[in-house]
Amino acid sequence: MKKSILGLLALALVFAVALPAGAQTIKLPDLKGRTIIAVTENAYTPLNFIDPKTGKAMGWEYDAVNEIAKRLNAKVVWKVTSWDTMIQAVRDGQFDVGMDGITITDERAEQVDFSAPYMVSQQFMLVRADEKRFSNEKEFAANPKLLIGAQAGTTNFYVAVYNVLDGDEANPRIKLFETFGASVQALLSGDVDTVLMDAASSKGYIGANPNKLKIVGGPLGTEEFGFIFKKGSDLVGPFNAAIAALKAEGFLDKLNTKWFFEYKP
Repeated sequence: MKKSILGLLALALVFAVALPAGAQTIKLPDLKGRTIIAVTENAYTPLNFIDPKTGKAMGWEYDAVNEIAKRLNAKVVWKVTSWDTMIQAVRDGQFDVGMDGITITDERAEQVDFSAPYMVSQQFMLVRADEKRFSNEKEFAANPKLLIGAQAGTTNFYVAVYNVLDGDEANPRIKLFETFGASVQALLSGDVDTVLMDAASSKGYIGANPNKLKIVGGPLGTEEFGFIFKKGSDLVGPFNAAIAALKAEGFLDKLNTKWFFEYKP
């Protein structure tokens, strides 16, 4: 999947495997109409966001989870919460499954259970289209006047701290915002000089802001995204089986094409 669809974006979306001739469809668990409470933030284009044209919540993760529920004979009720409360809320059992391009880490795995990775991404520097002061992270770090916009507690924040700057989480060159979208707006308005973002989301924001944004430099870090569940959740196994089936059948390929190439903000 990543080779055939997203190589041009340098986004490594996990290993969709074509079914060999004569292979049978993977048999999935039957959840017998169970209702699954799913939560996201609606601030991570194109994974989850509000369509500015229709006001409708949509995105790659919405389509994936709706399809997973359909395959498992379950119903989805969607909820929205902020990023900074999501992991704790899922850990406490307020929601059955959470998603927001959440990177699988050992620290987070102590709090919640992760699904198998459904996407592997790399971080890049998103900048204004007219940016000429730097072209990579080393040149950025060498200029003390330049600022990074980030959302606290996210992979983007930690890559900014440890892959771009000096490892100090209190570095004044990192300006914190409550939402990911707010950091991009700060970039557009000139309040910060770069925002770190995976290639797929960068493409979404570049498409939504024609001739205003671009990517500079190479990849700064690799991360795997997974759905999160309360520790011991009986949904992890069914979700993993469904993810494997959707990869094998090429369904995730179709989502990649829809959201990373065909969707026009």
